[in-house]
Amino acid sequence: MLLIGLACFGAAWVPYVVQGKPISLSIISLGLGFVAFNLPLGLIPLDPLENNYAVERLSEFLVIIALMGVGLKLDRPLGWRRWMTTWRLLAITMLLCIAAFAGLSWWVLGLAPAAALLIGAVLAPTDPVLAADVQAGPPQEGEETEVRFGLTSESGLNDGLAFPFTHLALAVAAAGSLGATDWGHWLAWDVAYKLTMGTLCGIAFGMGLAWLIFRTHLPGSKTRTGEGIAALAVTLITYAATELLHGYGFLAVFVAALMIRRREREHKYHQALHDFAENLERILMAVLLFLFGGSIAGGLLDSLTWPAVALAFVFVLVVRPLAGWIGLWGSGIPCGQRVIISFFGIRGVGSTFYLSYALEKHAFAEAGFLWSFVGLVIFLSVLIHGVLAGPMTKRFE
Repeated sequence: MLLIGLACFGAAWVPYVVQGKPISLSIISLGLGFVAFNLPLGLIPLDPLENNYAVERLSEFLVIIALMGVGLKLDRPLGWRRWMTTWRLLAITMLLCIAAFAGLSWWVLGLAPAAALLIGAVLAPTDPVLAADVQAGPPQEGEETEVRFGLTSESGLNDGLAFPFTHLALAVAAAGSLGATDWGHWLAWDVAYKLTMGTLCGIAFGMGLAWLIFRTHLPGSKTRTGEGIAALAVTLITYAATELLHGYGFLAVFVAALMIRRREREHKYHQALHDFAENLERILMAVLLFLFGGSIAGGLLDSLTWPAVALAFVFVLVVRPLAGWIGLWGSGIPCGQRVIISFFGIRGVGSTFYLSYALEKHAFAEAGFLWSFVGLVIFLSVLIHGVLAGPMTKRFE
């Protein structure tokens, strides 16, 4: 309890101290966990293989809270041209990352096709939780540069769009190979229906709950105890209802946040909703990374090989930046900004959720190695991006 309390205190205090410096809250939380679980305190590290369901639920809850906060940050109205950077990162960069991650995992690491495809799906999405240092600022504060907007909107949408490829990996793992009927079912159900349902639920719940929130939030009311809690309510209602309708809840939560942000755009209540979501996200992120550091101390990375270590560096330092650069080619975005957007494809809690979700659905023979490899990529991303995020964005801005 003392250590978790310290992690929570860090979540409240550290971001203001390290702003613009080569360190981040995520690095400090992970380091604290690593040190604490190496001390003779009797702490038992969280083994994701033995506690896969708990990891799935905790990371799931953190991701949906982060997605609500991300959607509430965005001041830019929806539009095809206005969001062109986002569409490029989703349609080109993300698909290139999935193909490259899967192909290299199969070729270099010798993984089975299903496991290699799962690696691609798990590591493709940019994380909405750990990318706070390069995301847009709170609503109405004018910190939405093209770099921050692109990374914020990408992290909000691609967490939902990675789901179809996770289901594809599960289908390949279950069947061994897919025929025309299997491909048809995947395209119709996992791609078309679930993406459409997620989008429609997000629009419906976002618009409906936004109408209710702003209709009952009376100007001049002195009762402020409930401010912000609505963000949690909207998140849970939208996510759970969408999942019950077999849509993608991650996508629905982000879309719902965008719908809320569209209503009464200048209302100060948007700030209260965002602040509540961000504070809850920080606390959960600090605790989860504290436990992740403990897992590393407990041997999470023990199944790694030298080729896997080298490939993890390639994923973080080469594949994502190159795919991002290709996706933004011809966009008109200045070179320096393209470098920032391409480089900061941060991997984190979203990858943890997708991997635990897949392993809960199917018993992959390579489960131990998959956790070690994904854990290393997350560790490298936390360390490298955490060190460089503050100084690089501060310099370019």
